[in-house]
Amino acid sequence: ITNGLDSSTAFQIVKSLQQLAHITNATVFASLLQPAPESYDLFDDIVLMAQGKIVYHGPREEVLNFFEKCGFRCPERKGVADF
Repeated sequence: ITNGLDSSTAFQIVKSLQQLAHITNATVFASLLQPAPESYDLFDDIVLMAQGKIVYHGPREEVLNFFEKCGFRCPERKGVADF
C-alpha cells in the first residue's frame, strides 16, 4: 500500500489504518515493503511471509525473540523492520 509514497505519507496511511482497526475492532491486513521504523511500530501483530509461506505470525514485540530462537540475530545498527 505504500509503494511510491514518501515515508511521511506512508506513516499517515498506516496510522489511519491503525486507528480504524482499533476503533472498529477490525482486522487490517496490509503489505508493506521496507517500512520505516515509525510505521512498523504502529502494528500490533506481524505476519511475515517468504515464498508464499508464513514464517512468523504474532505480536510485533516478539518477532526478534522468535528469530533469535531460530538462530538469527538482528545487527546492532539495523532496525527491526529492516531485519
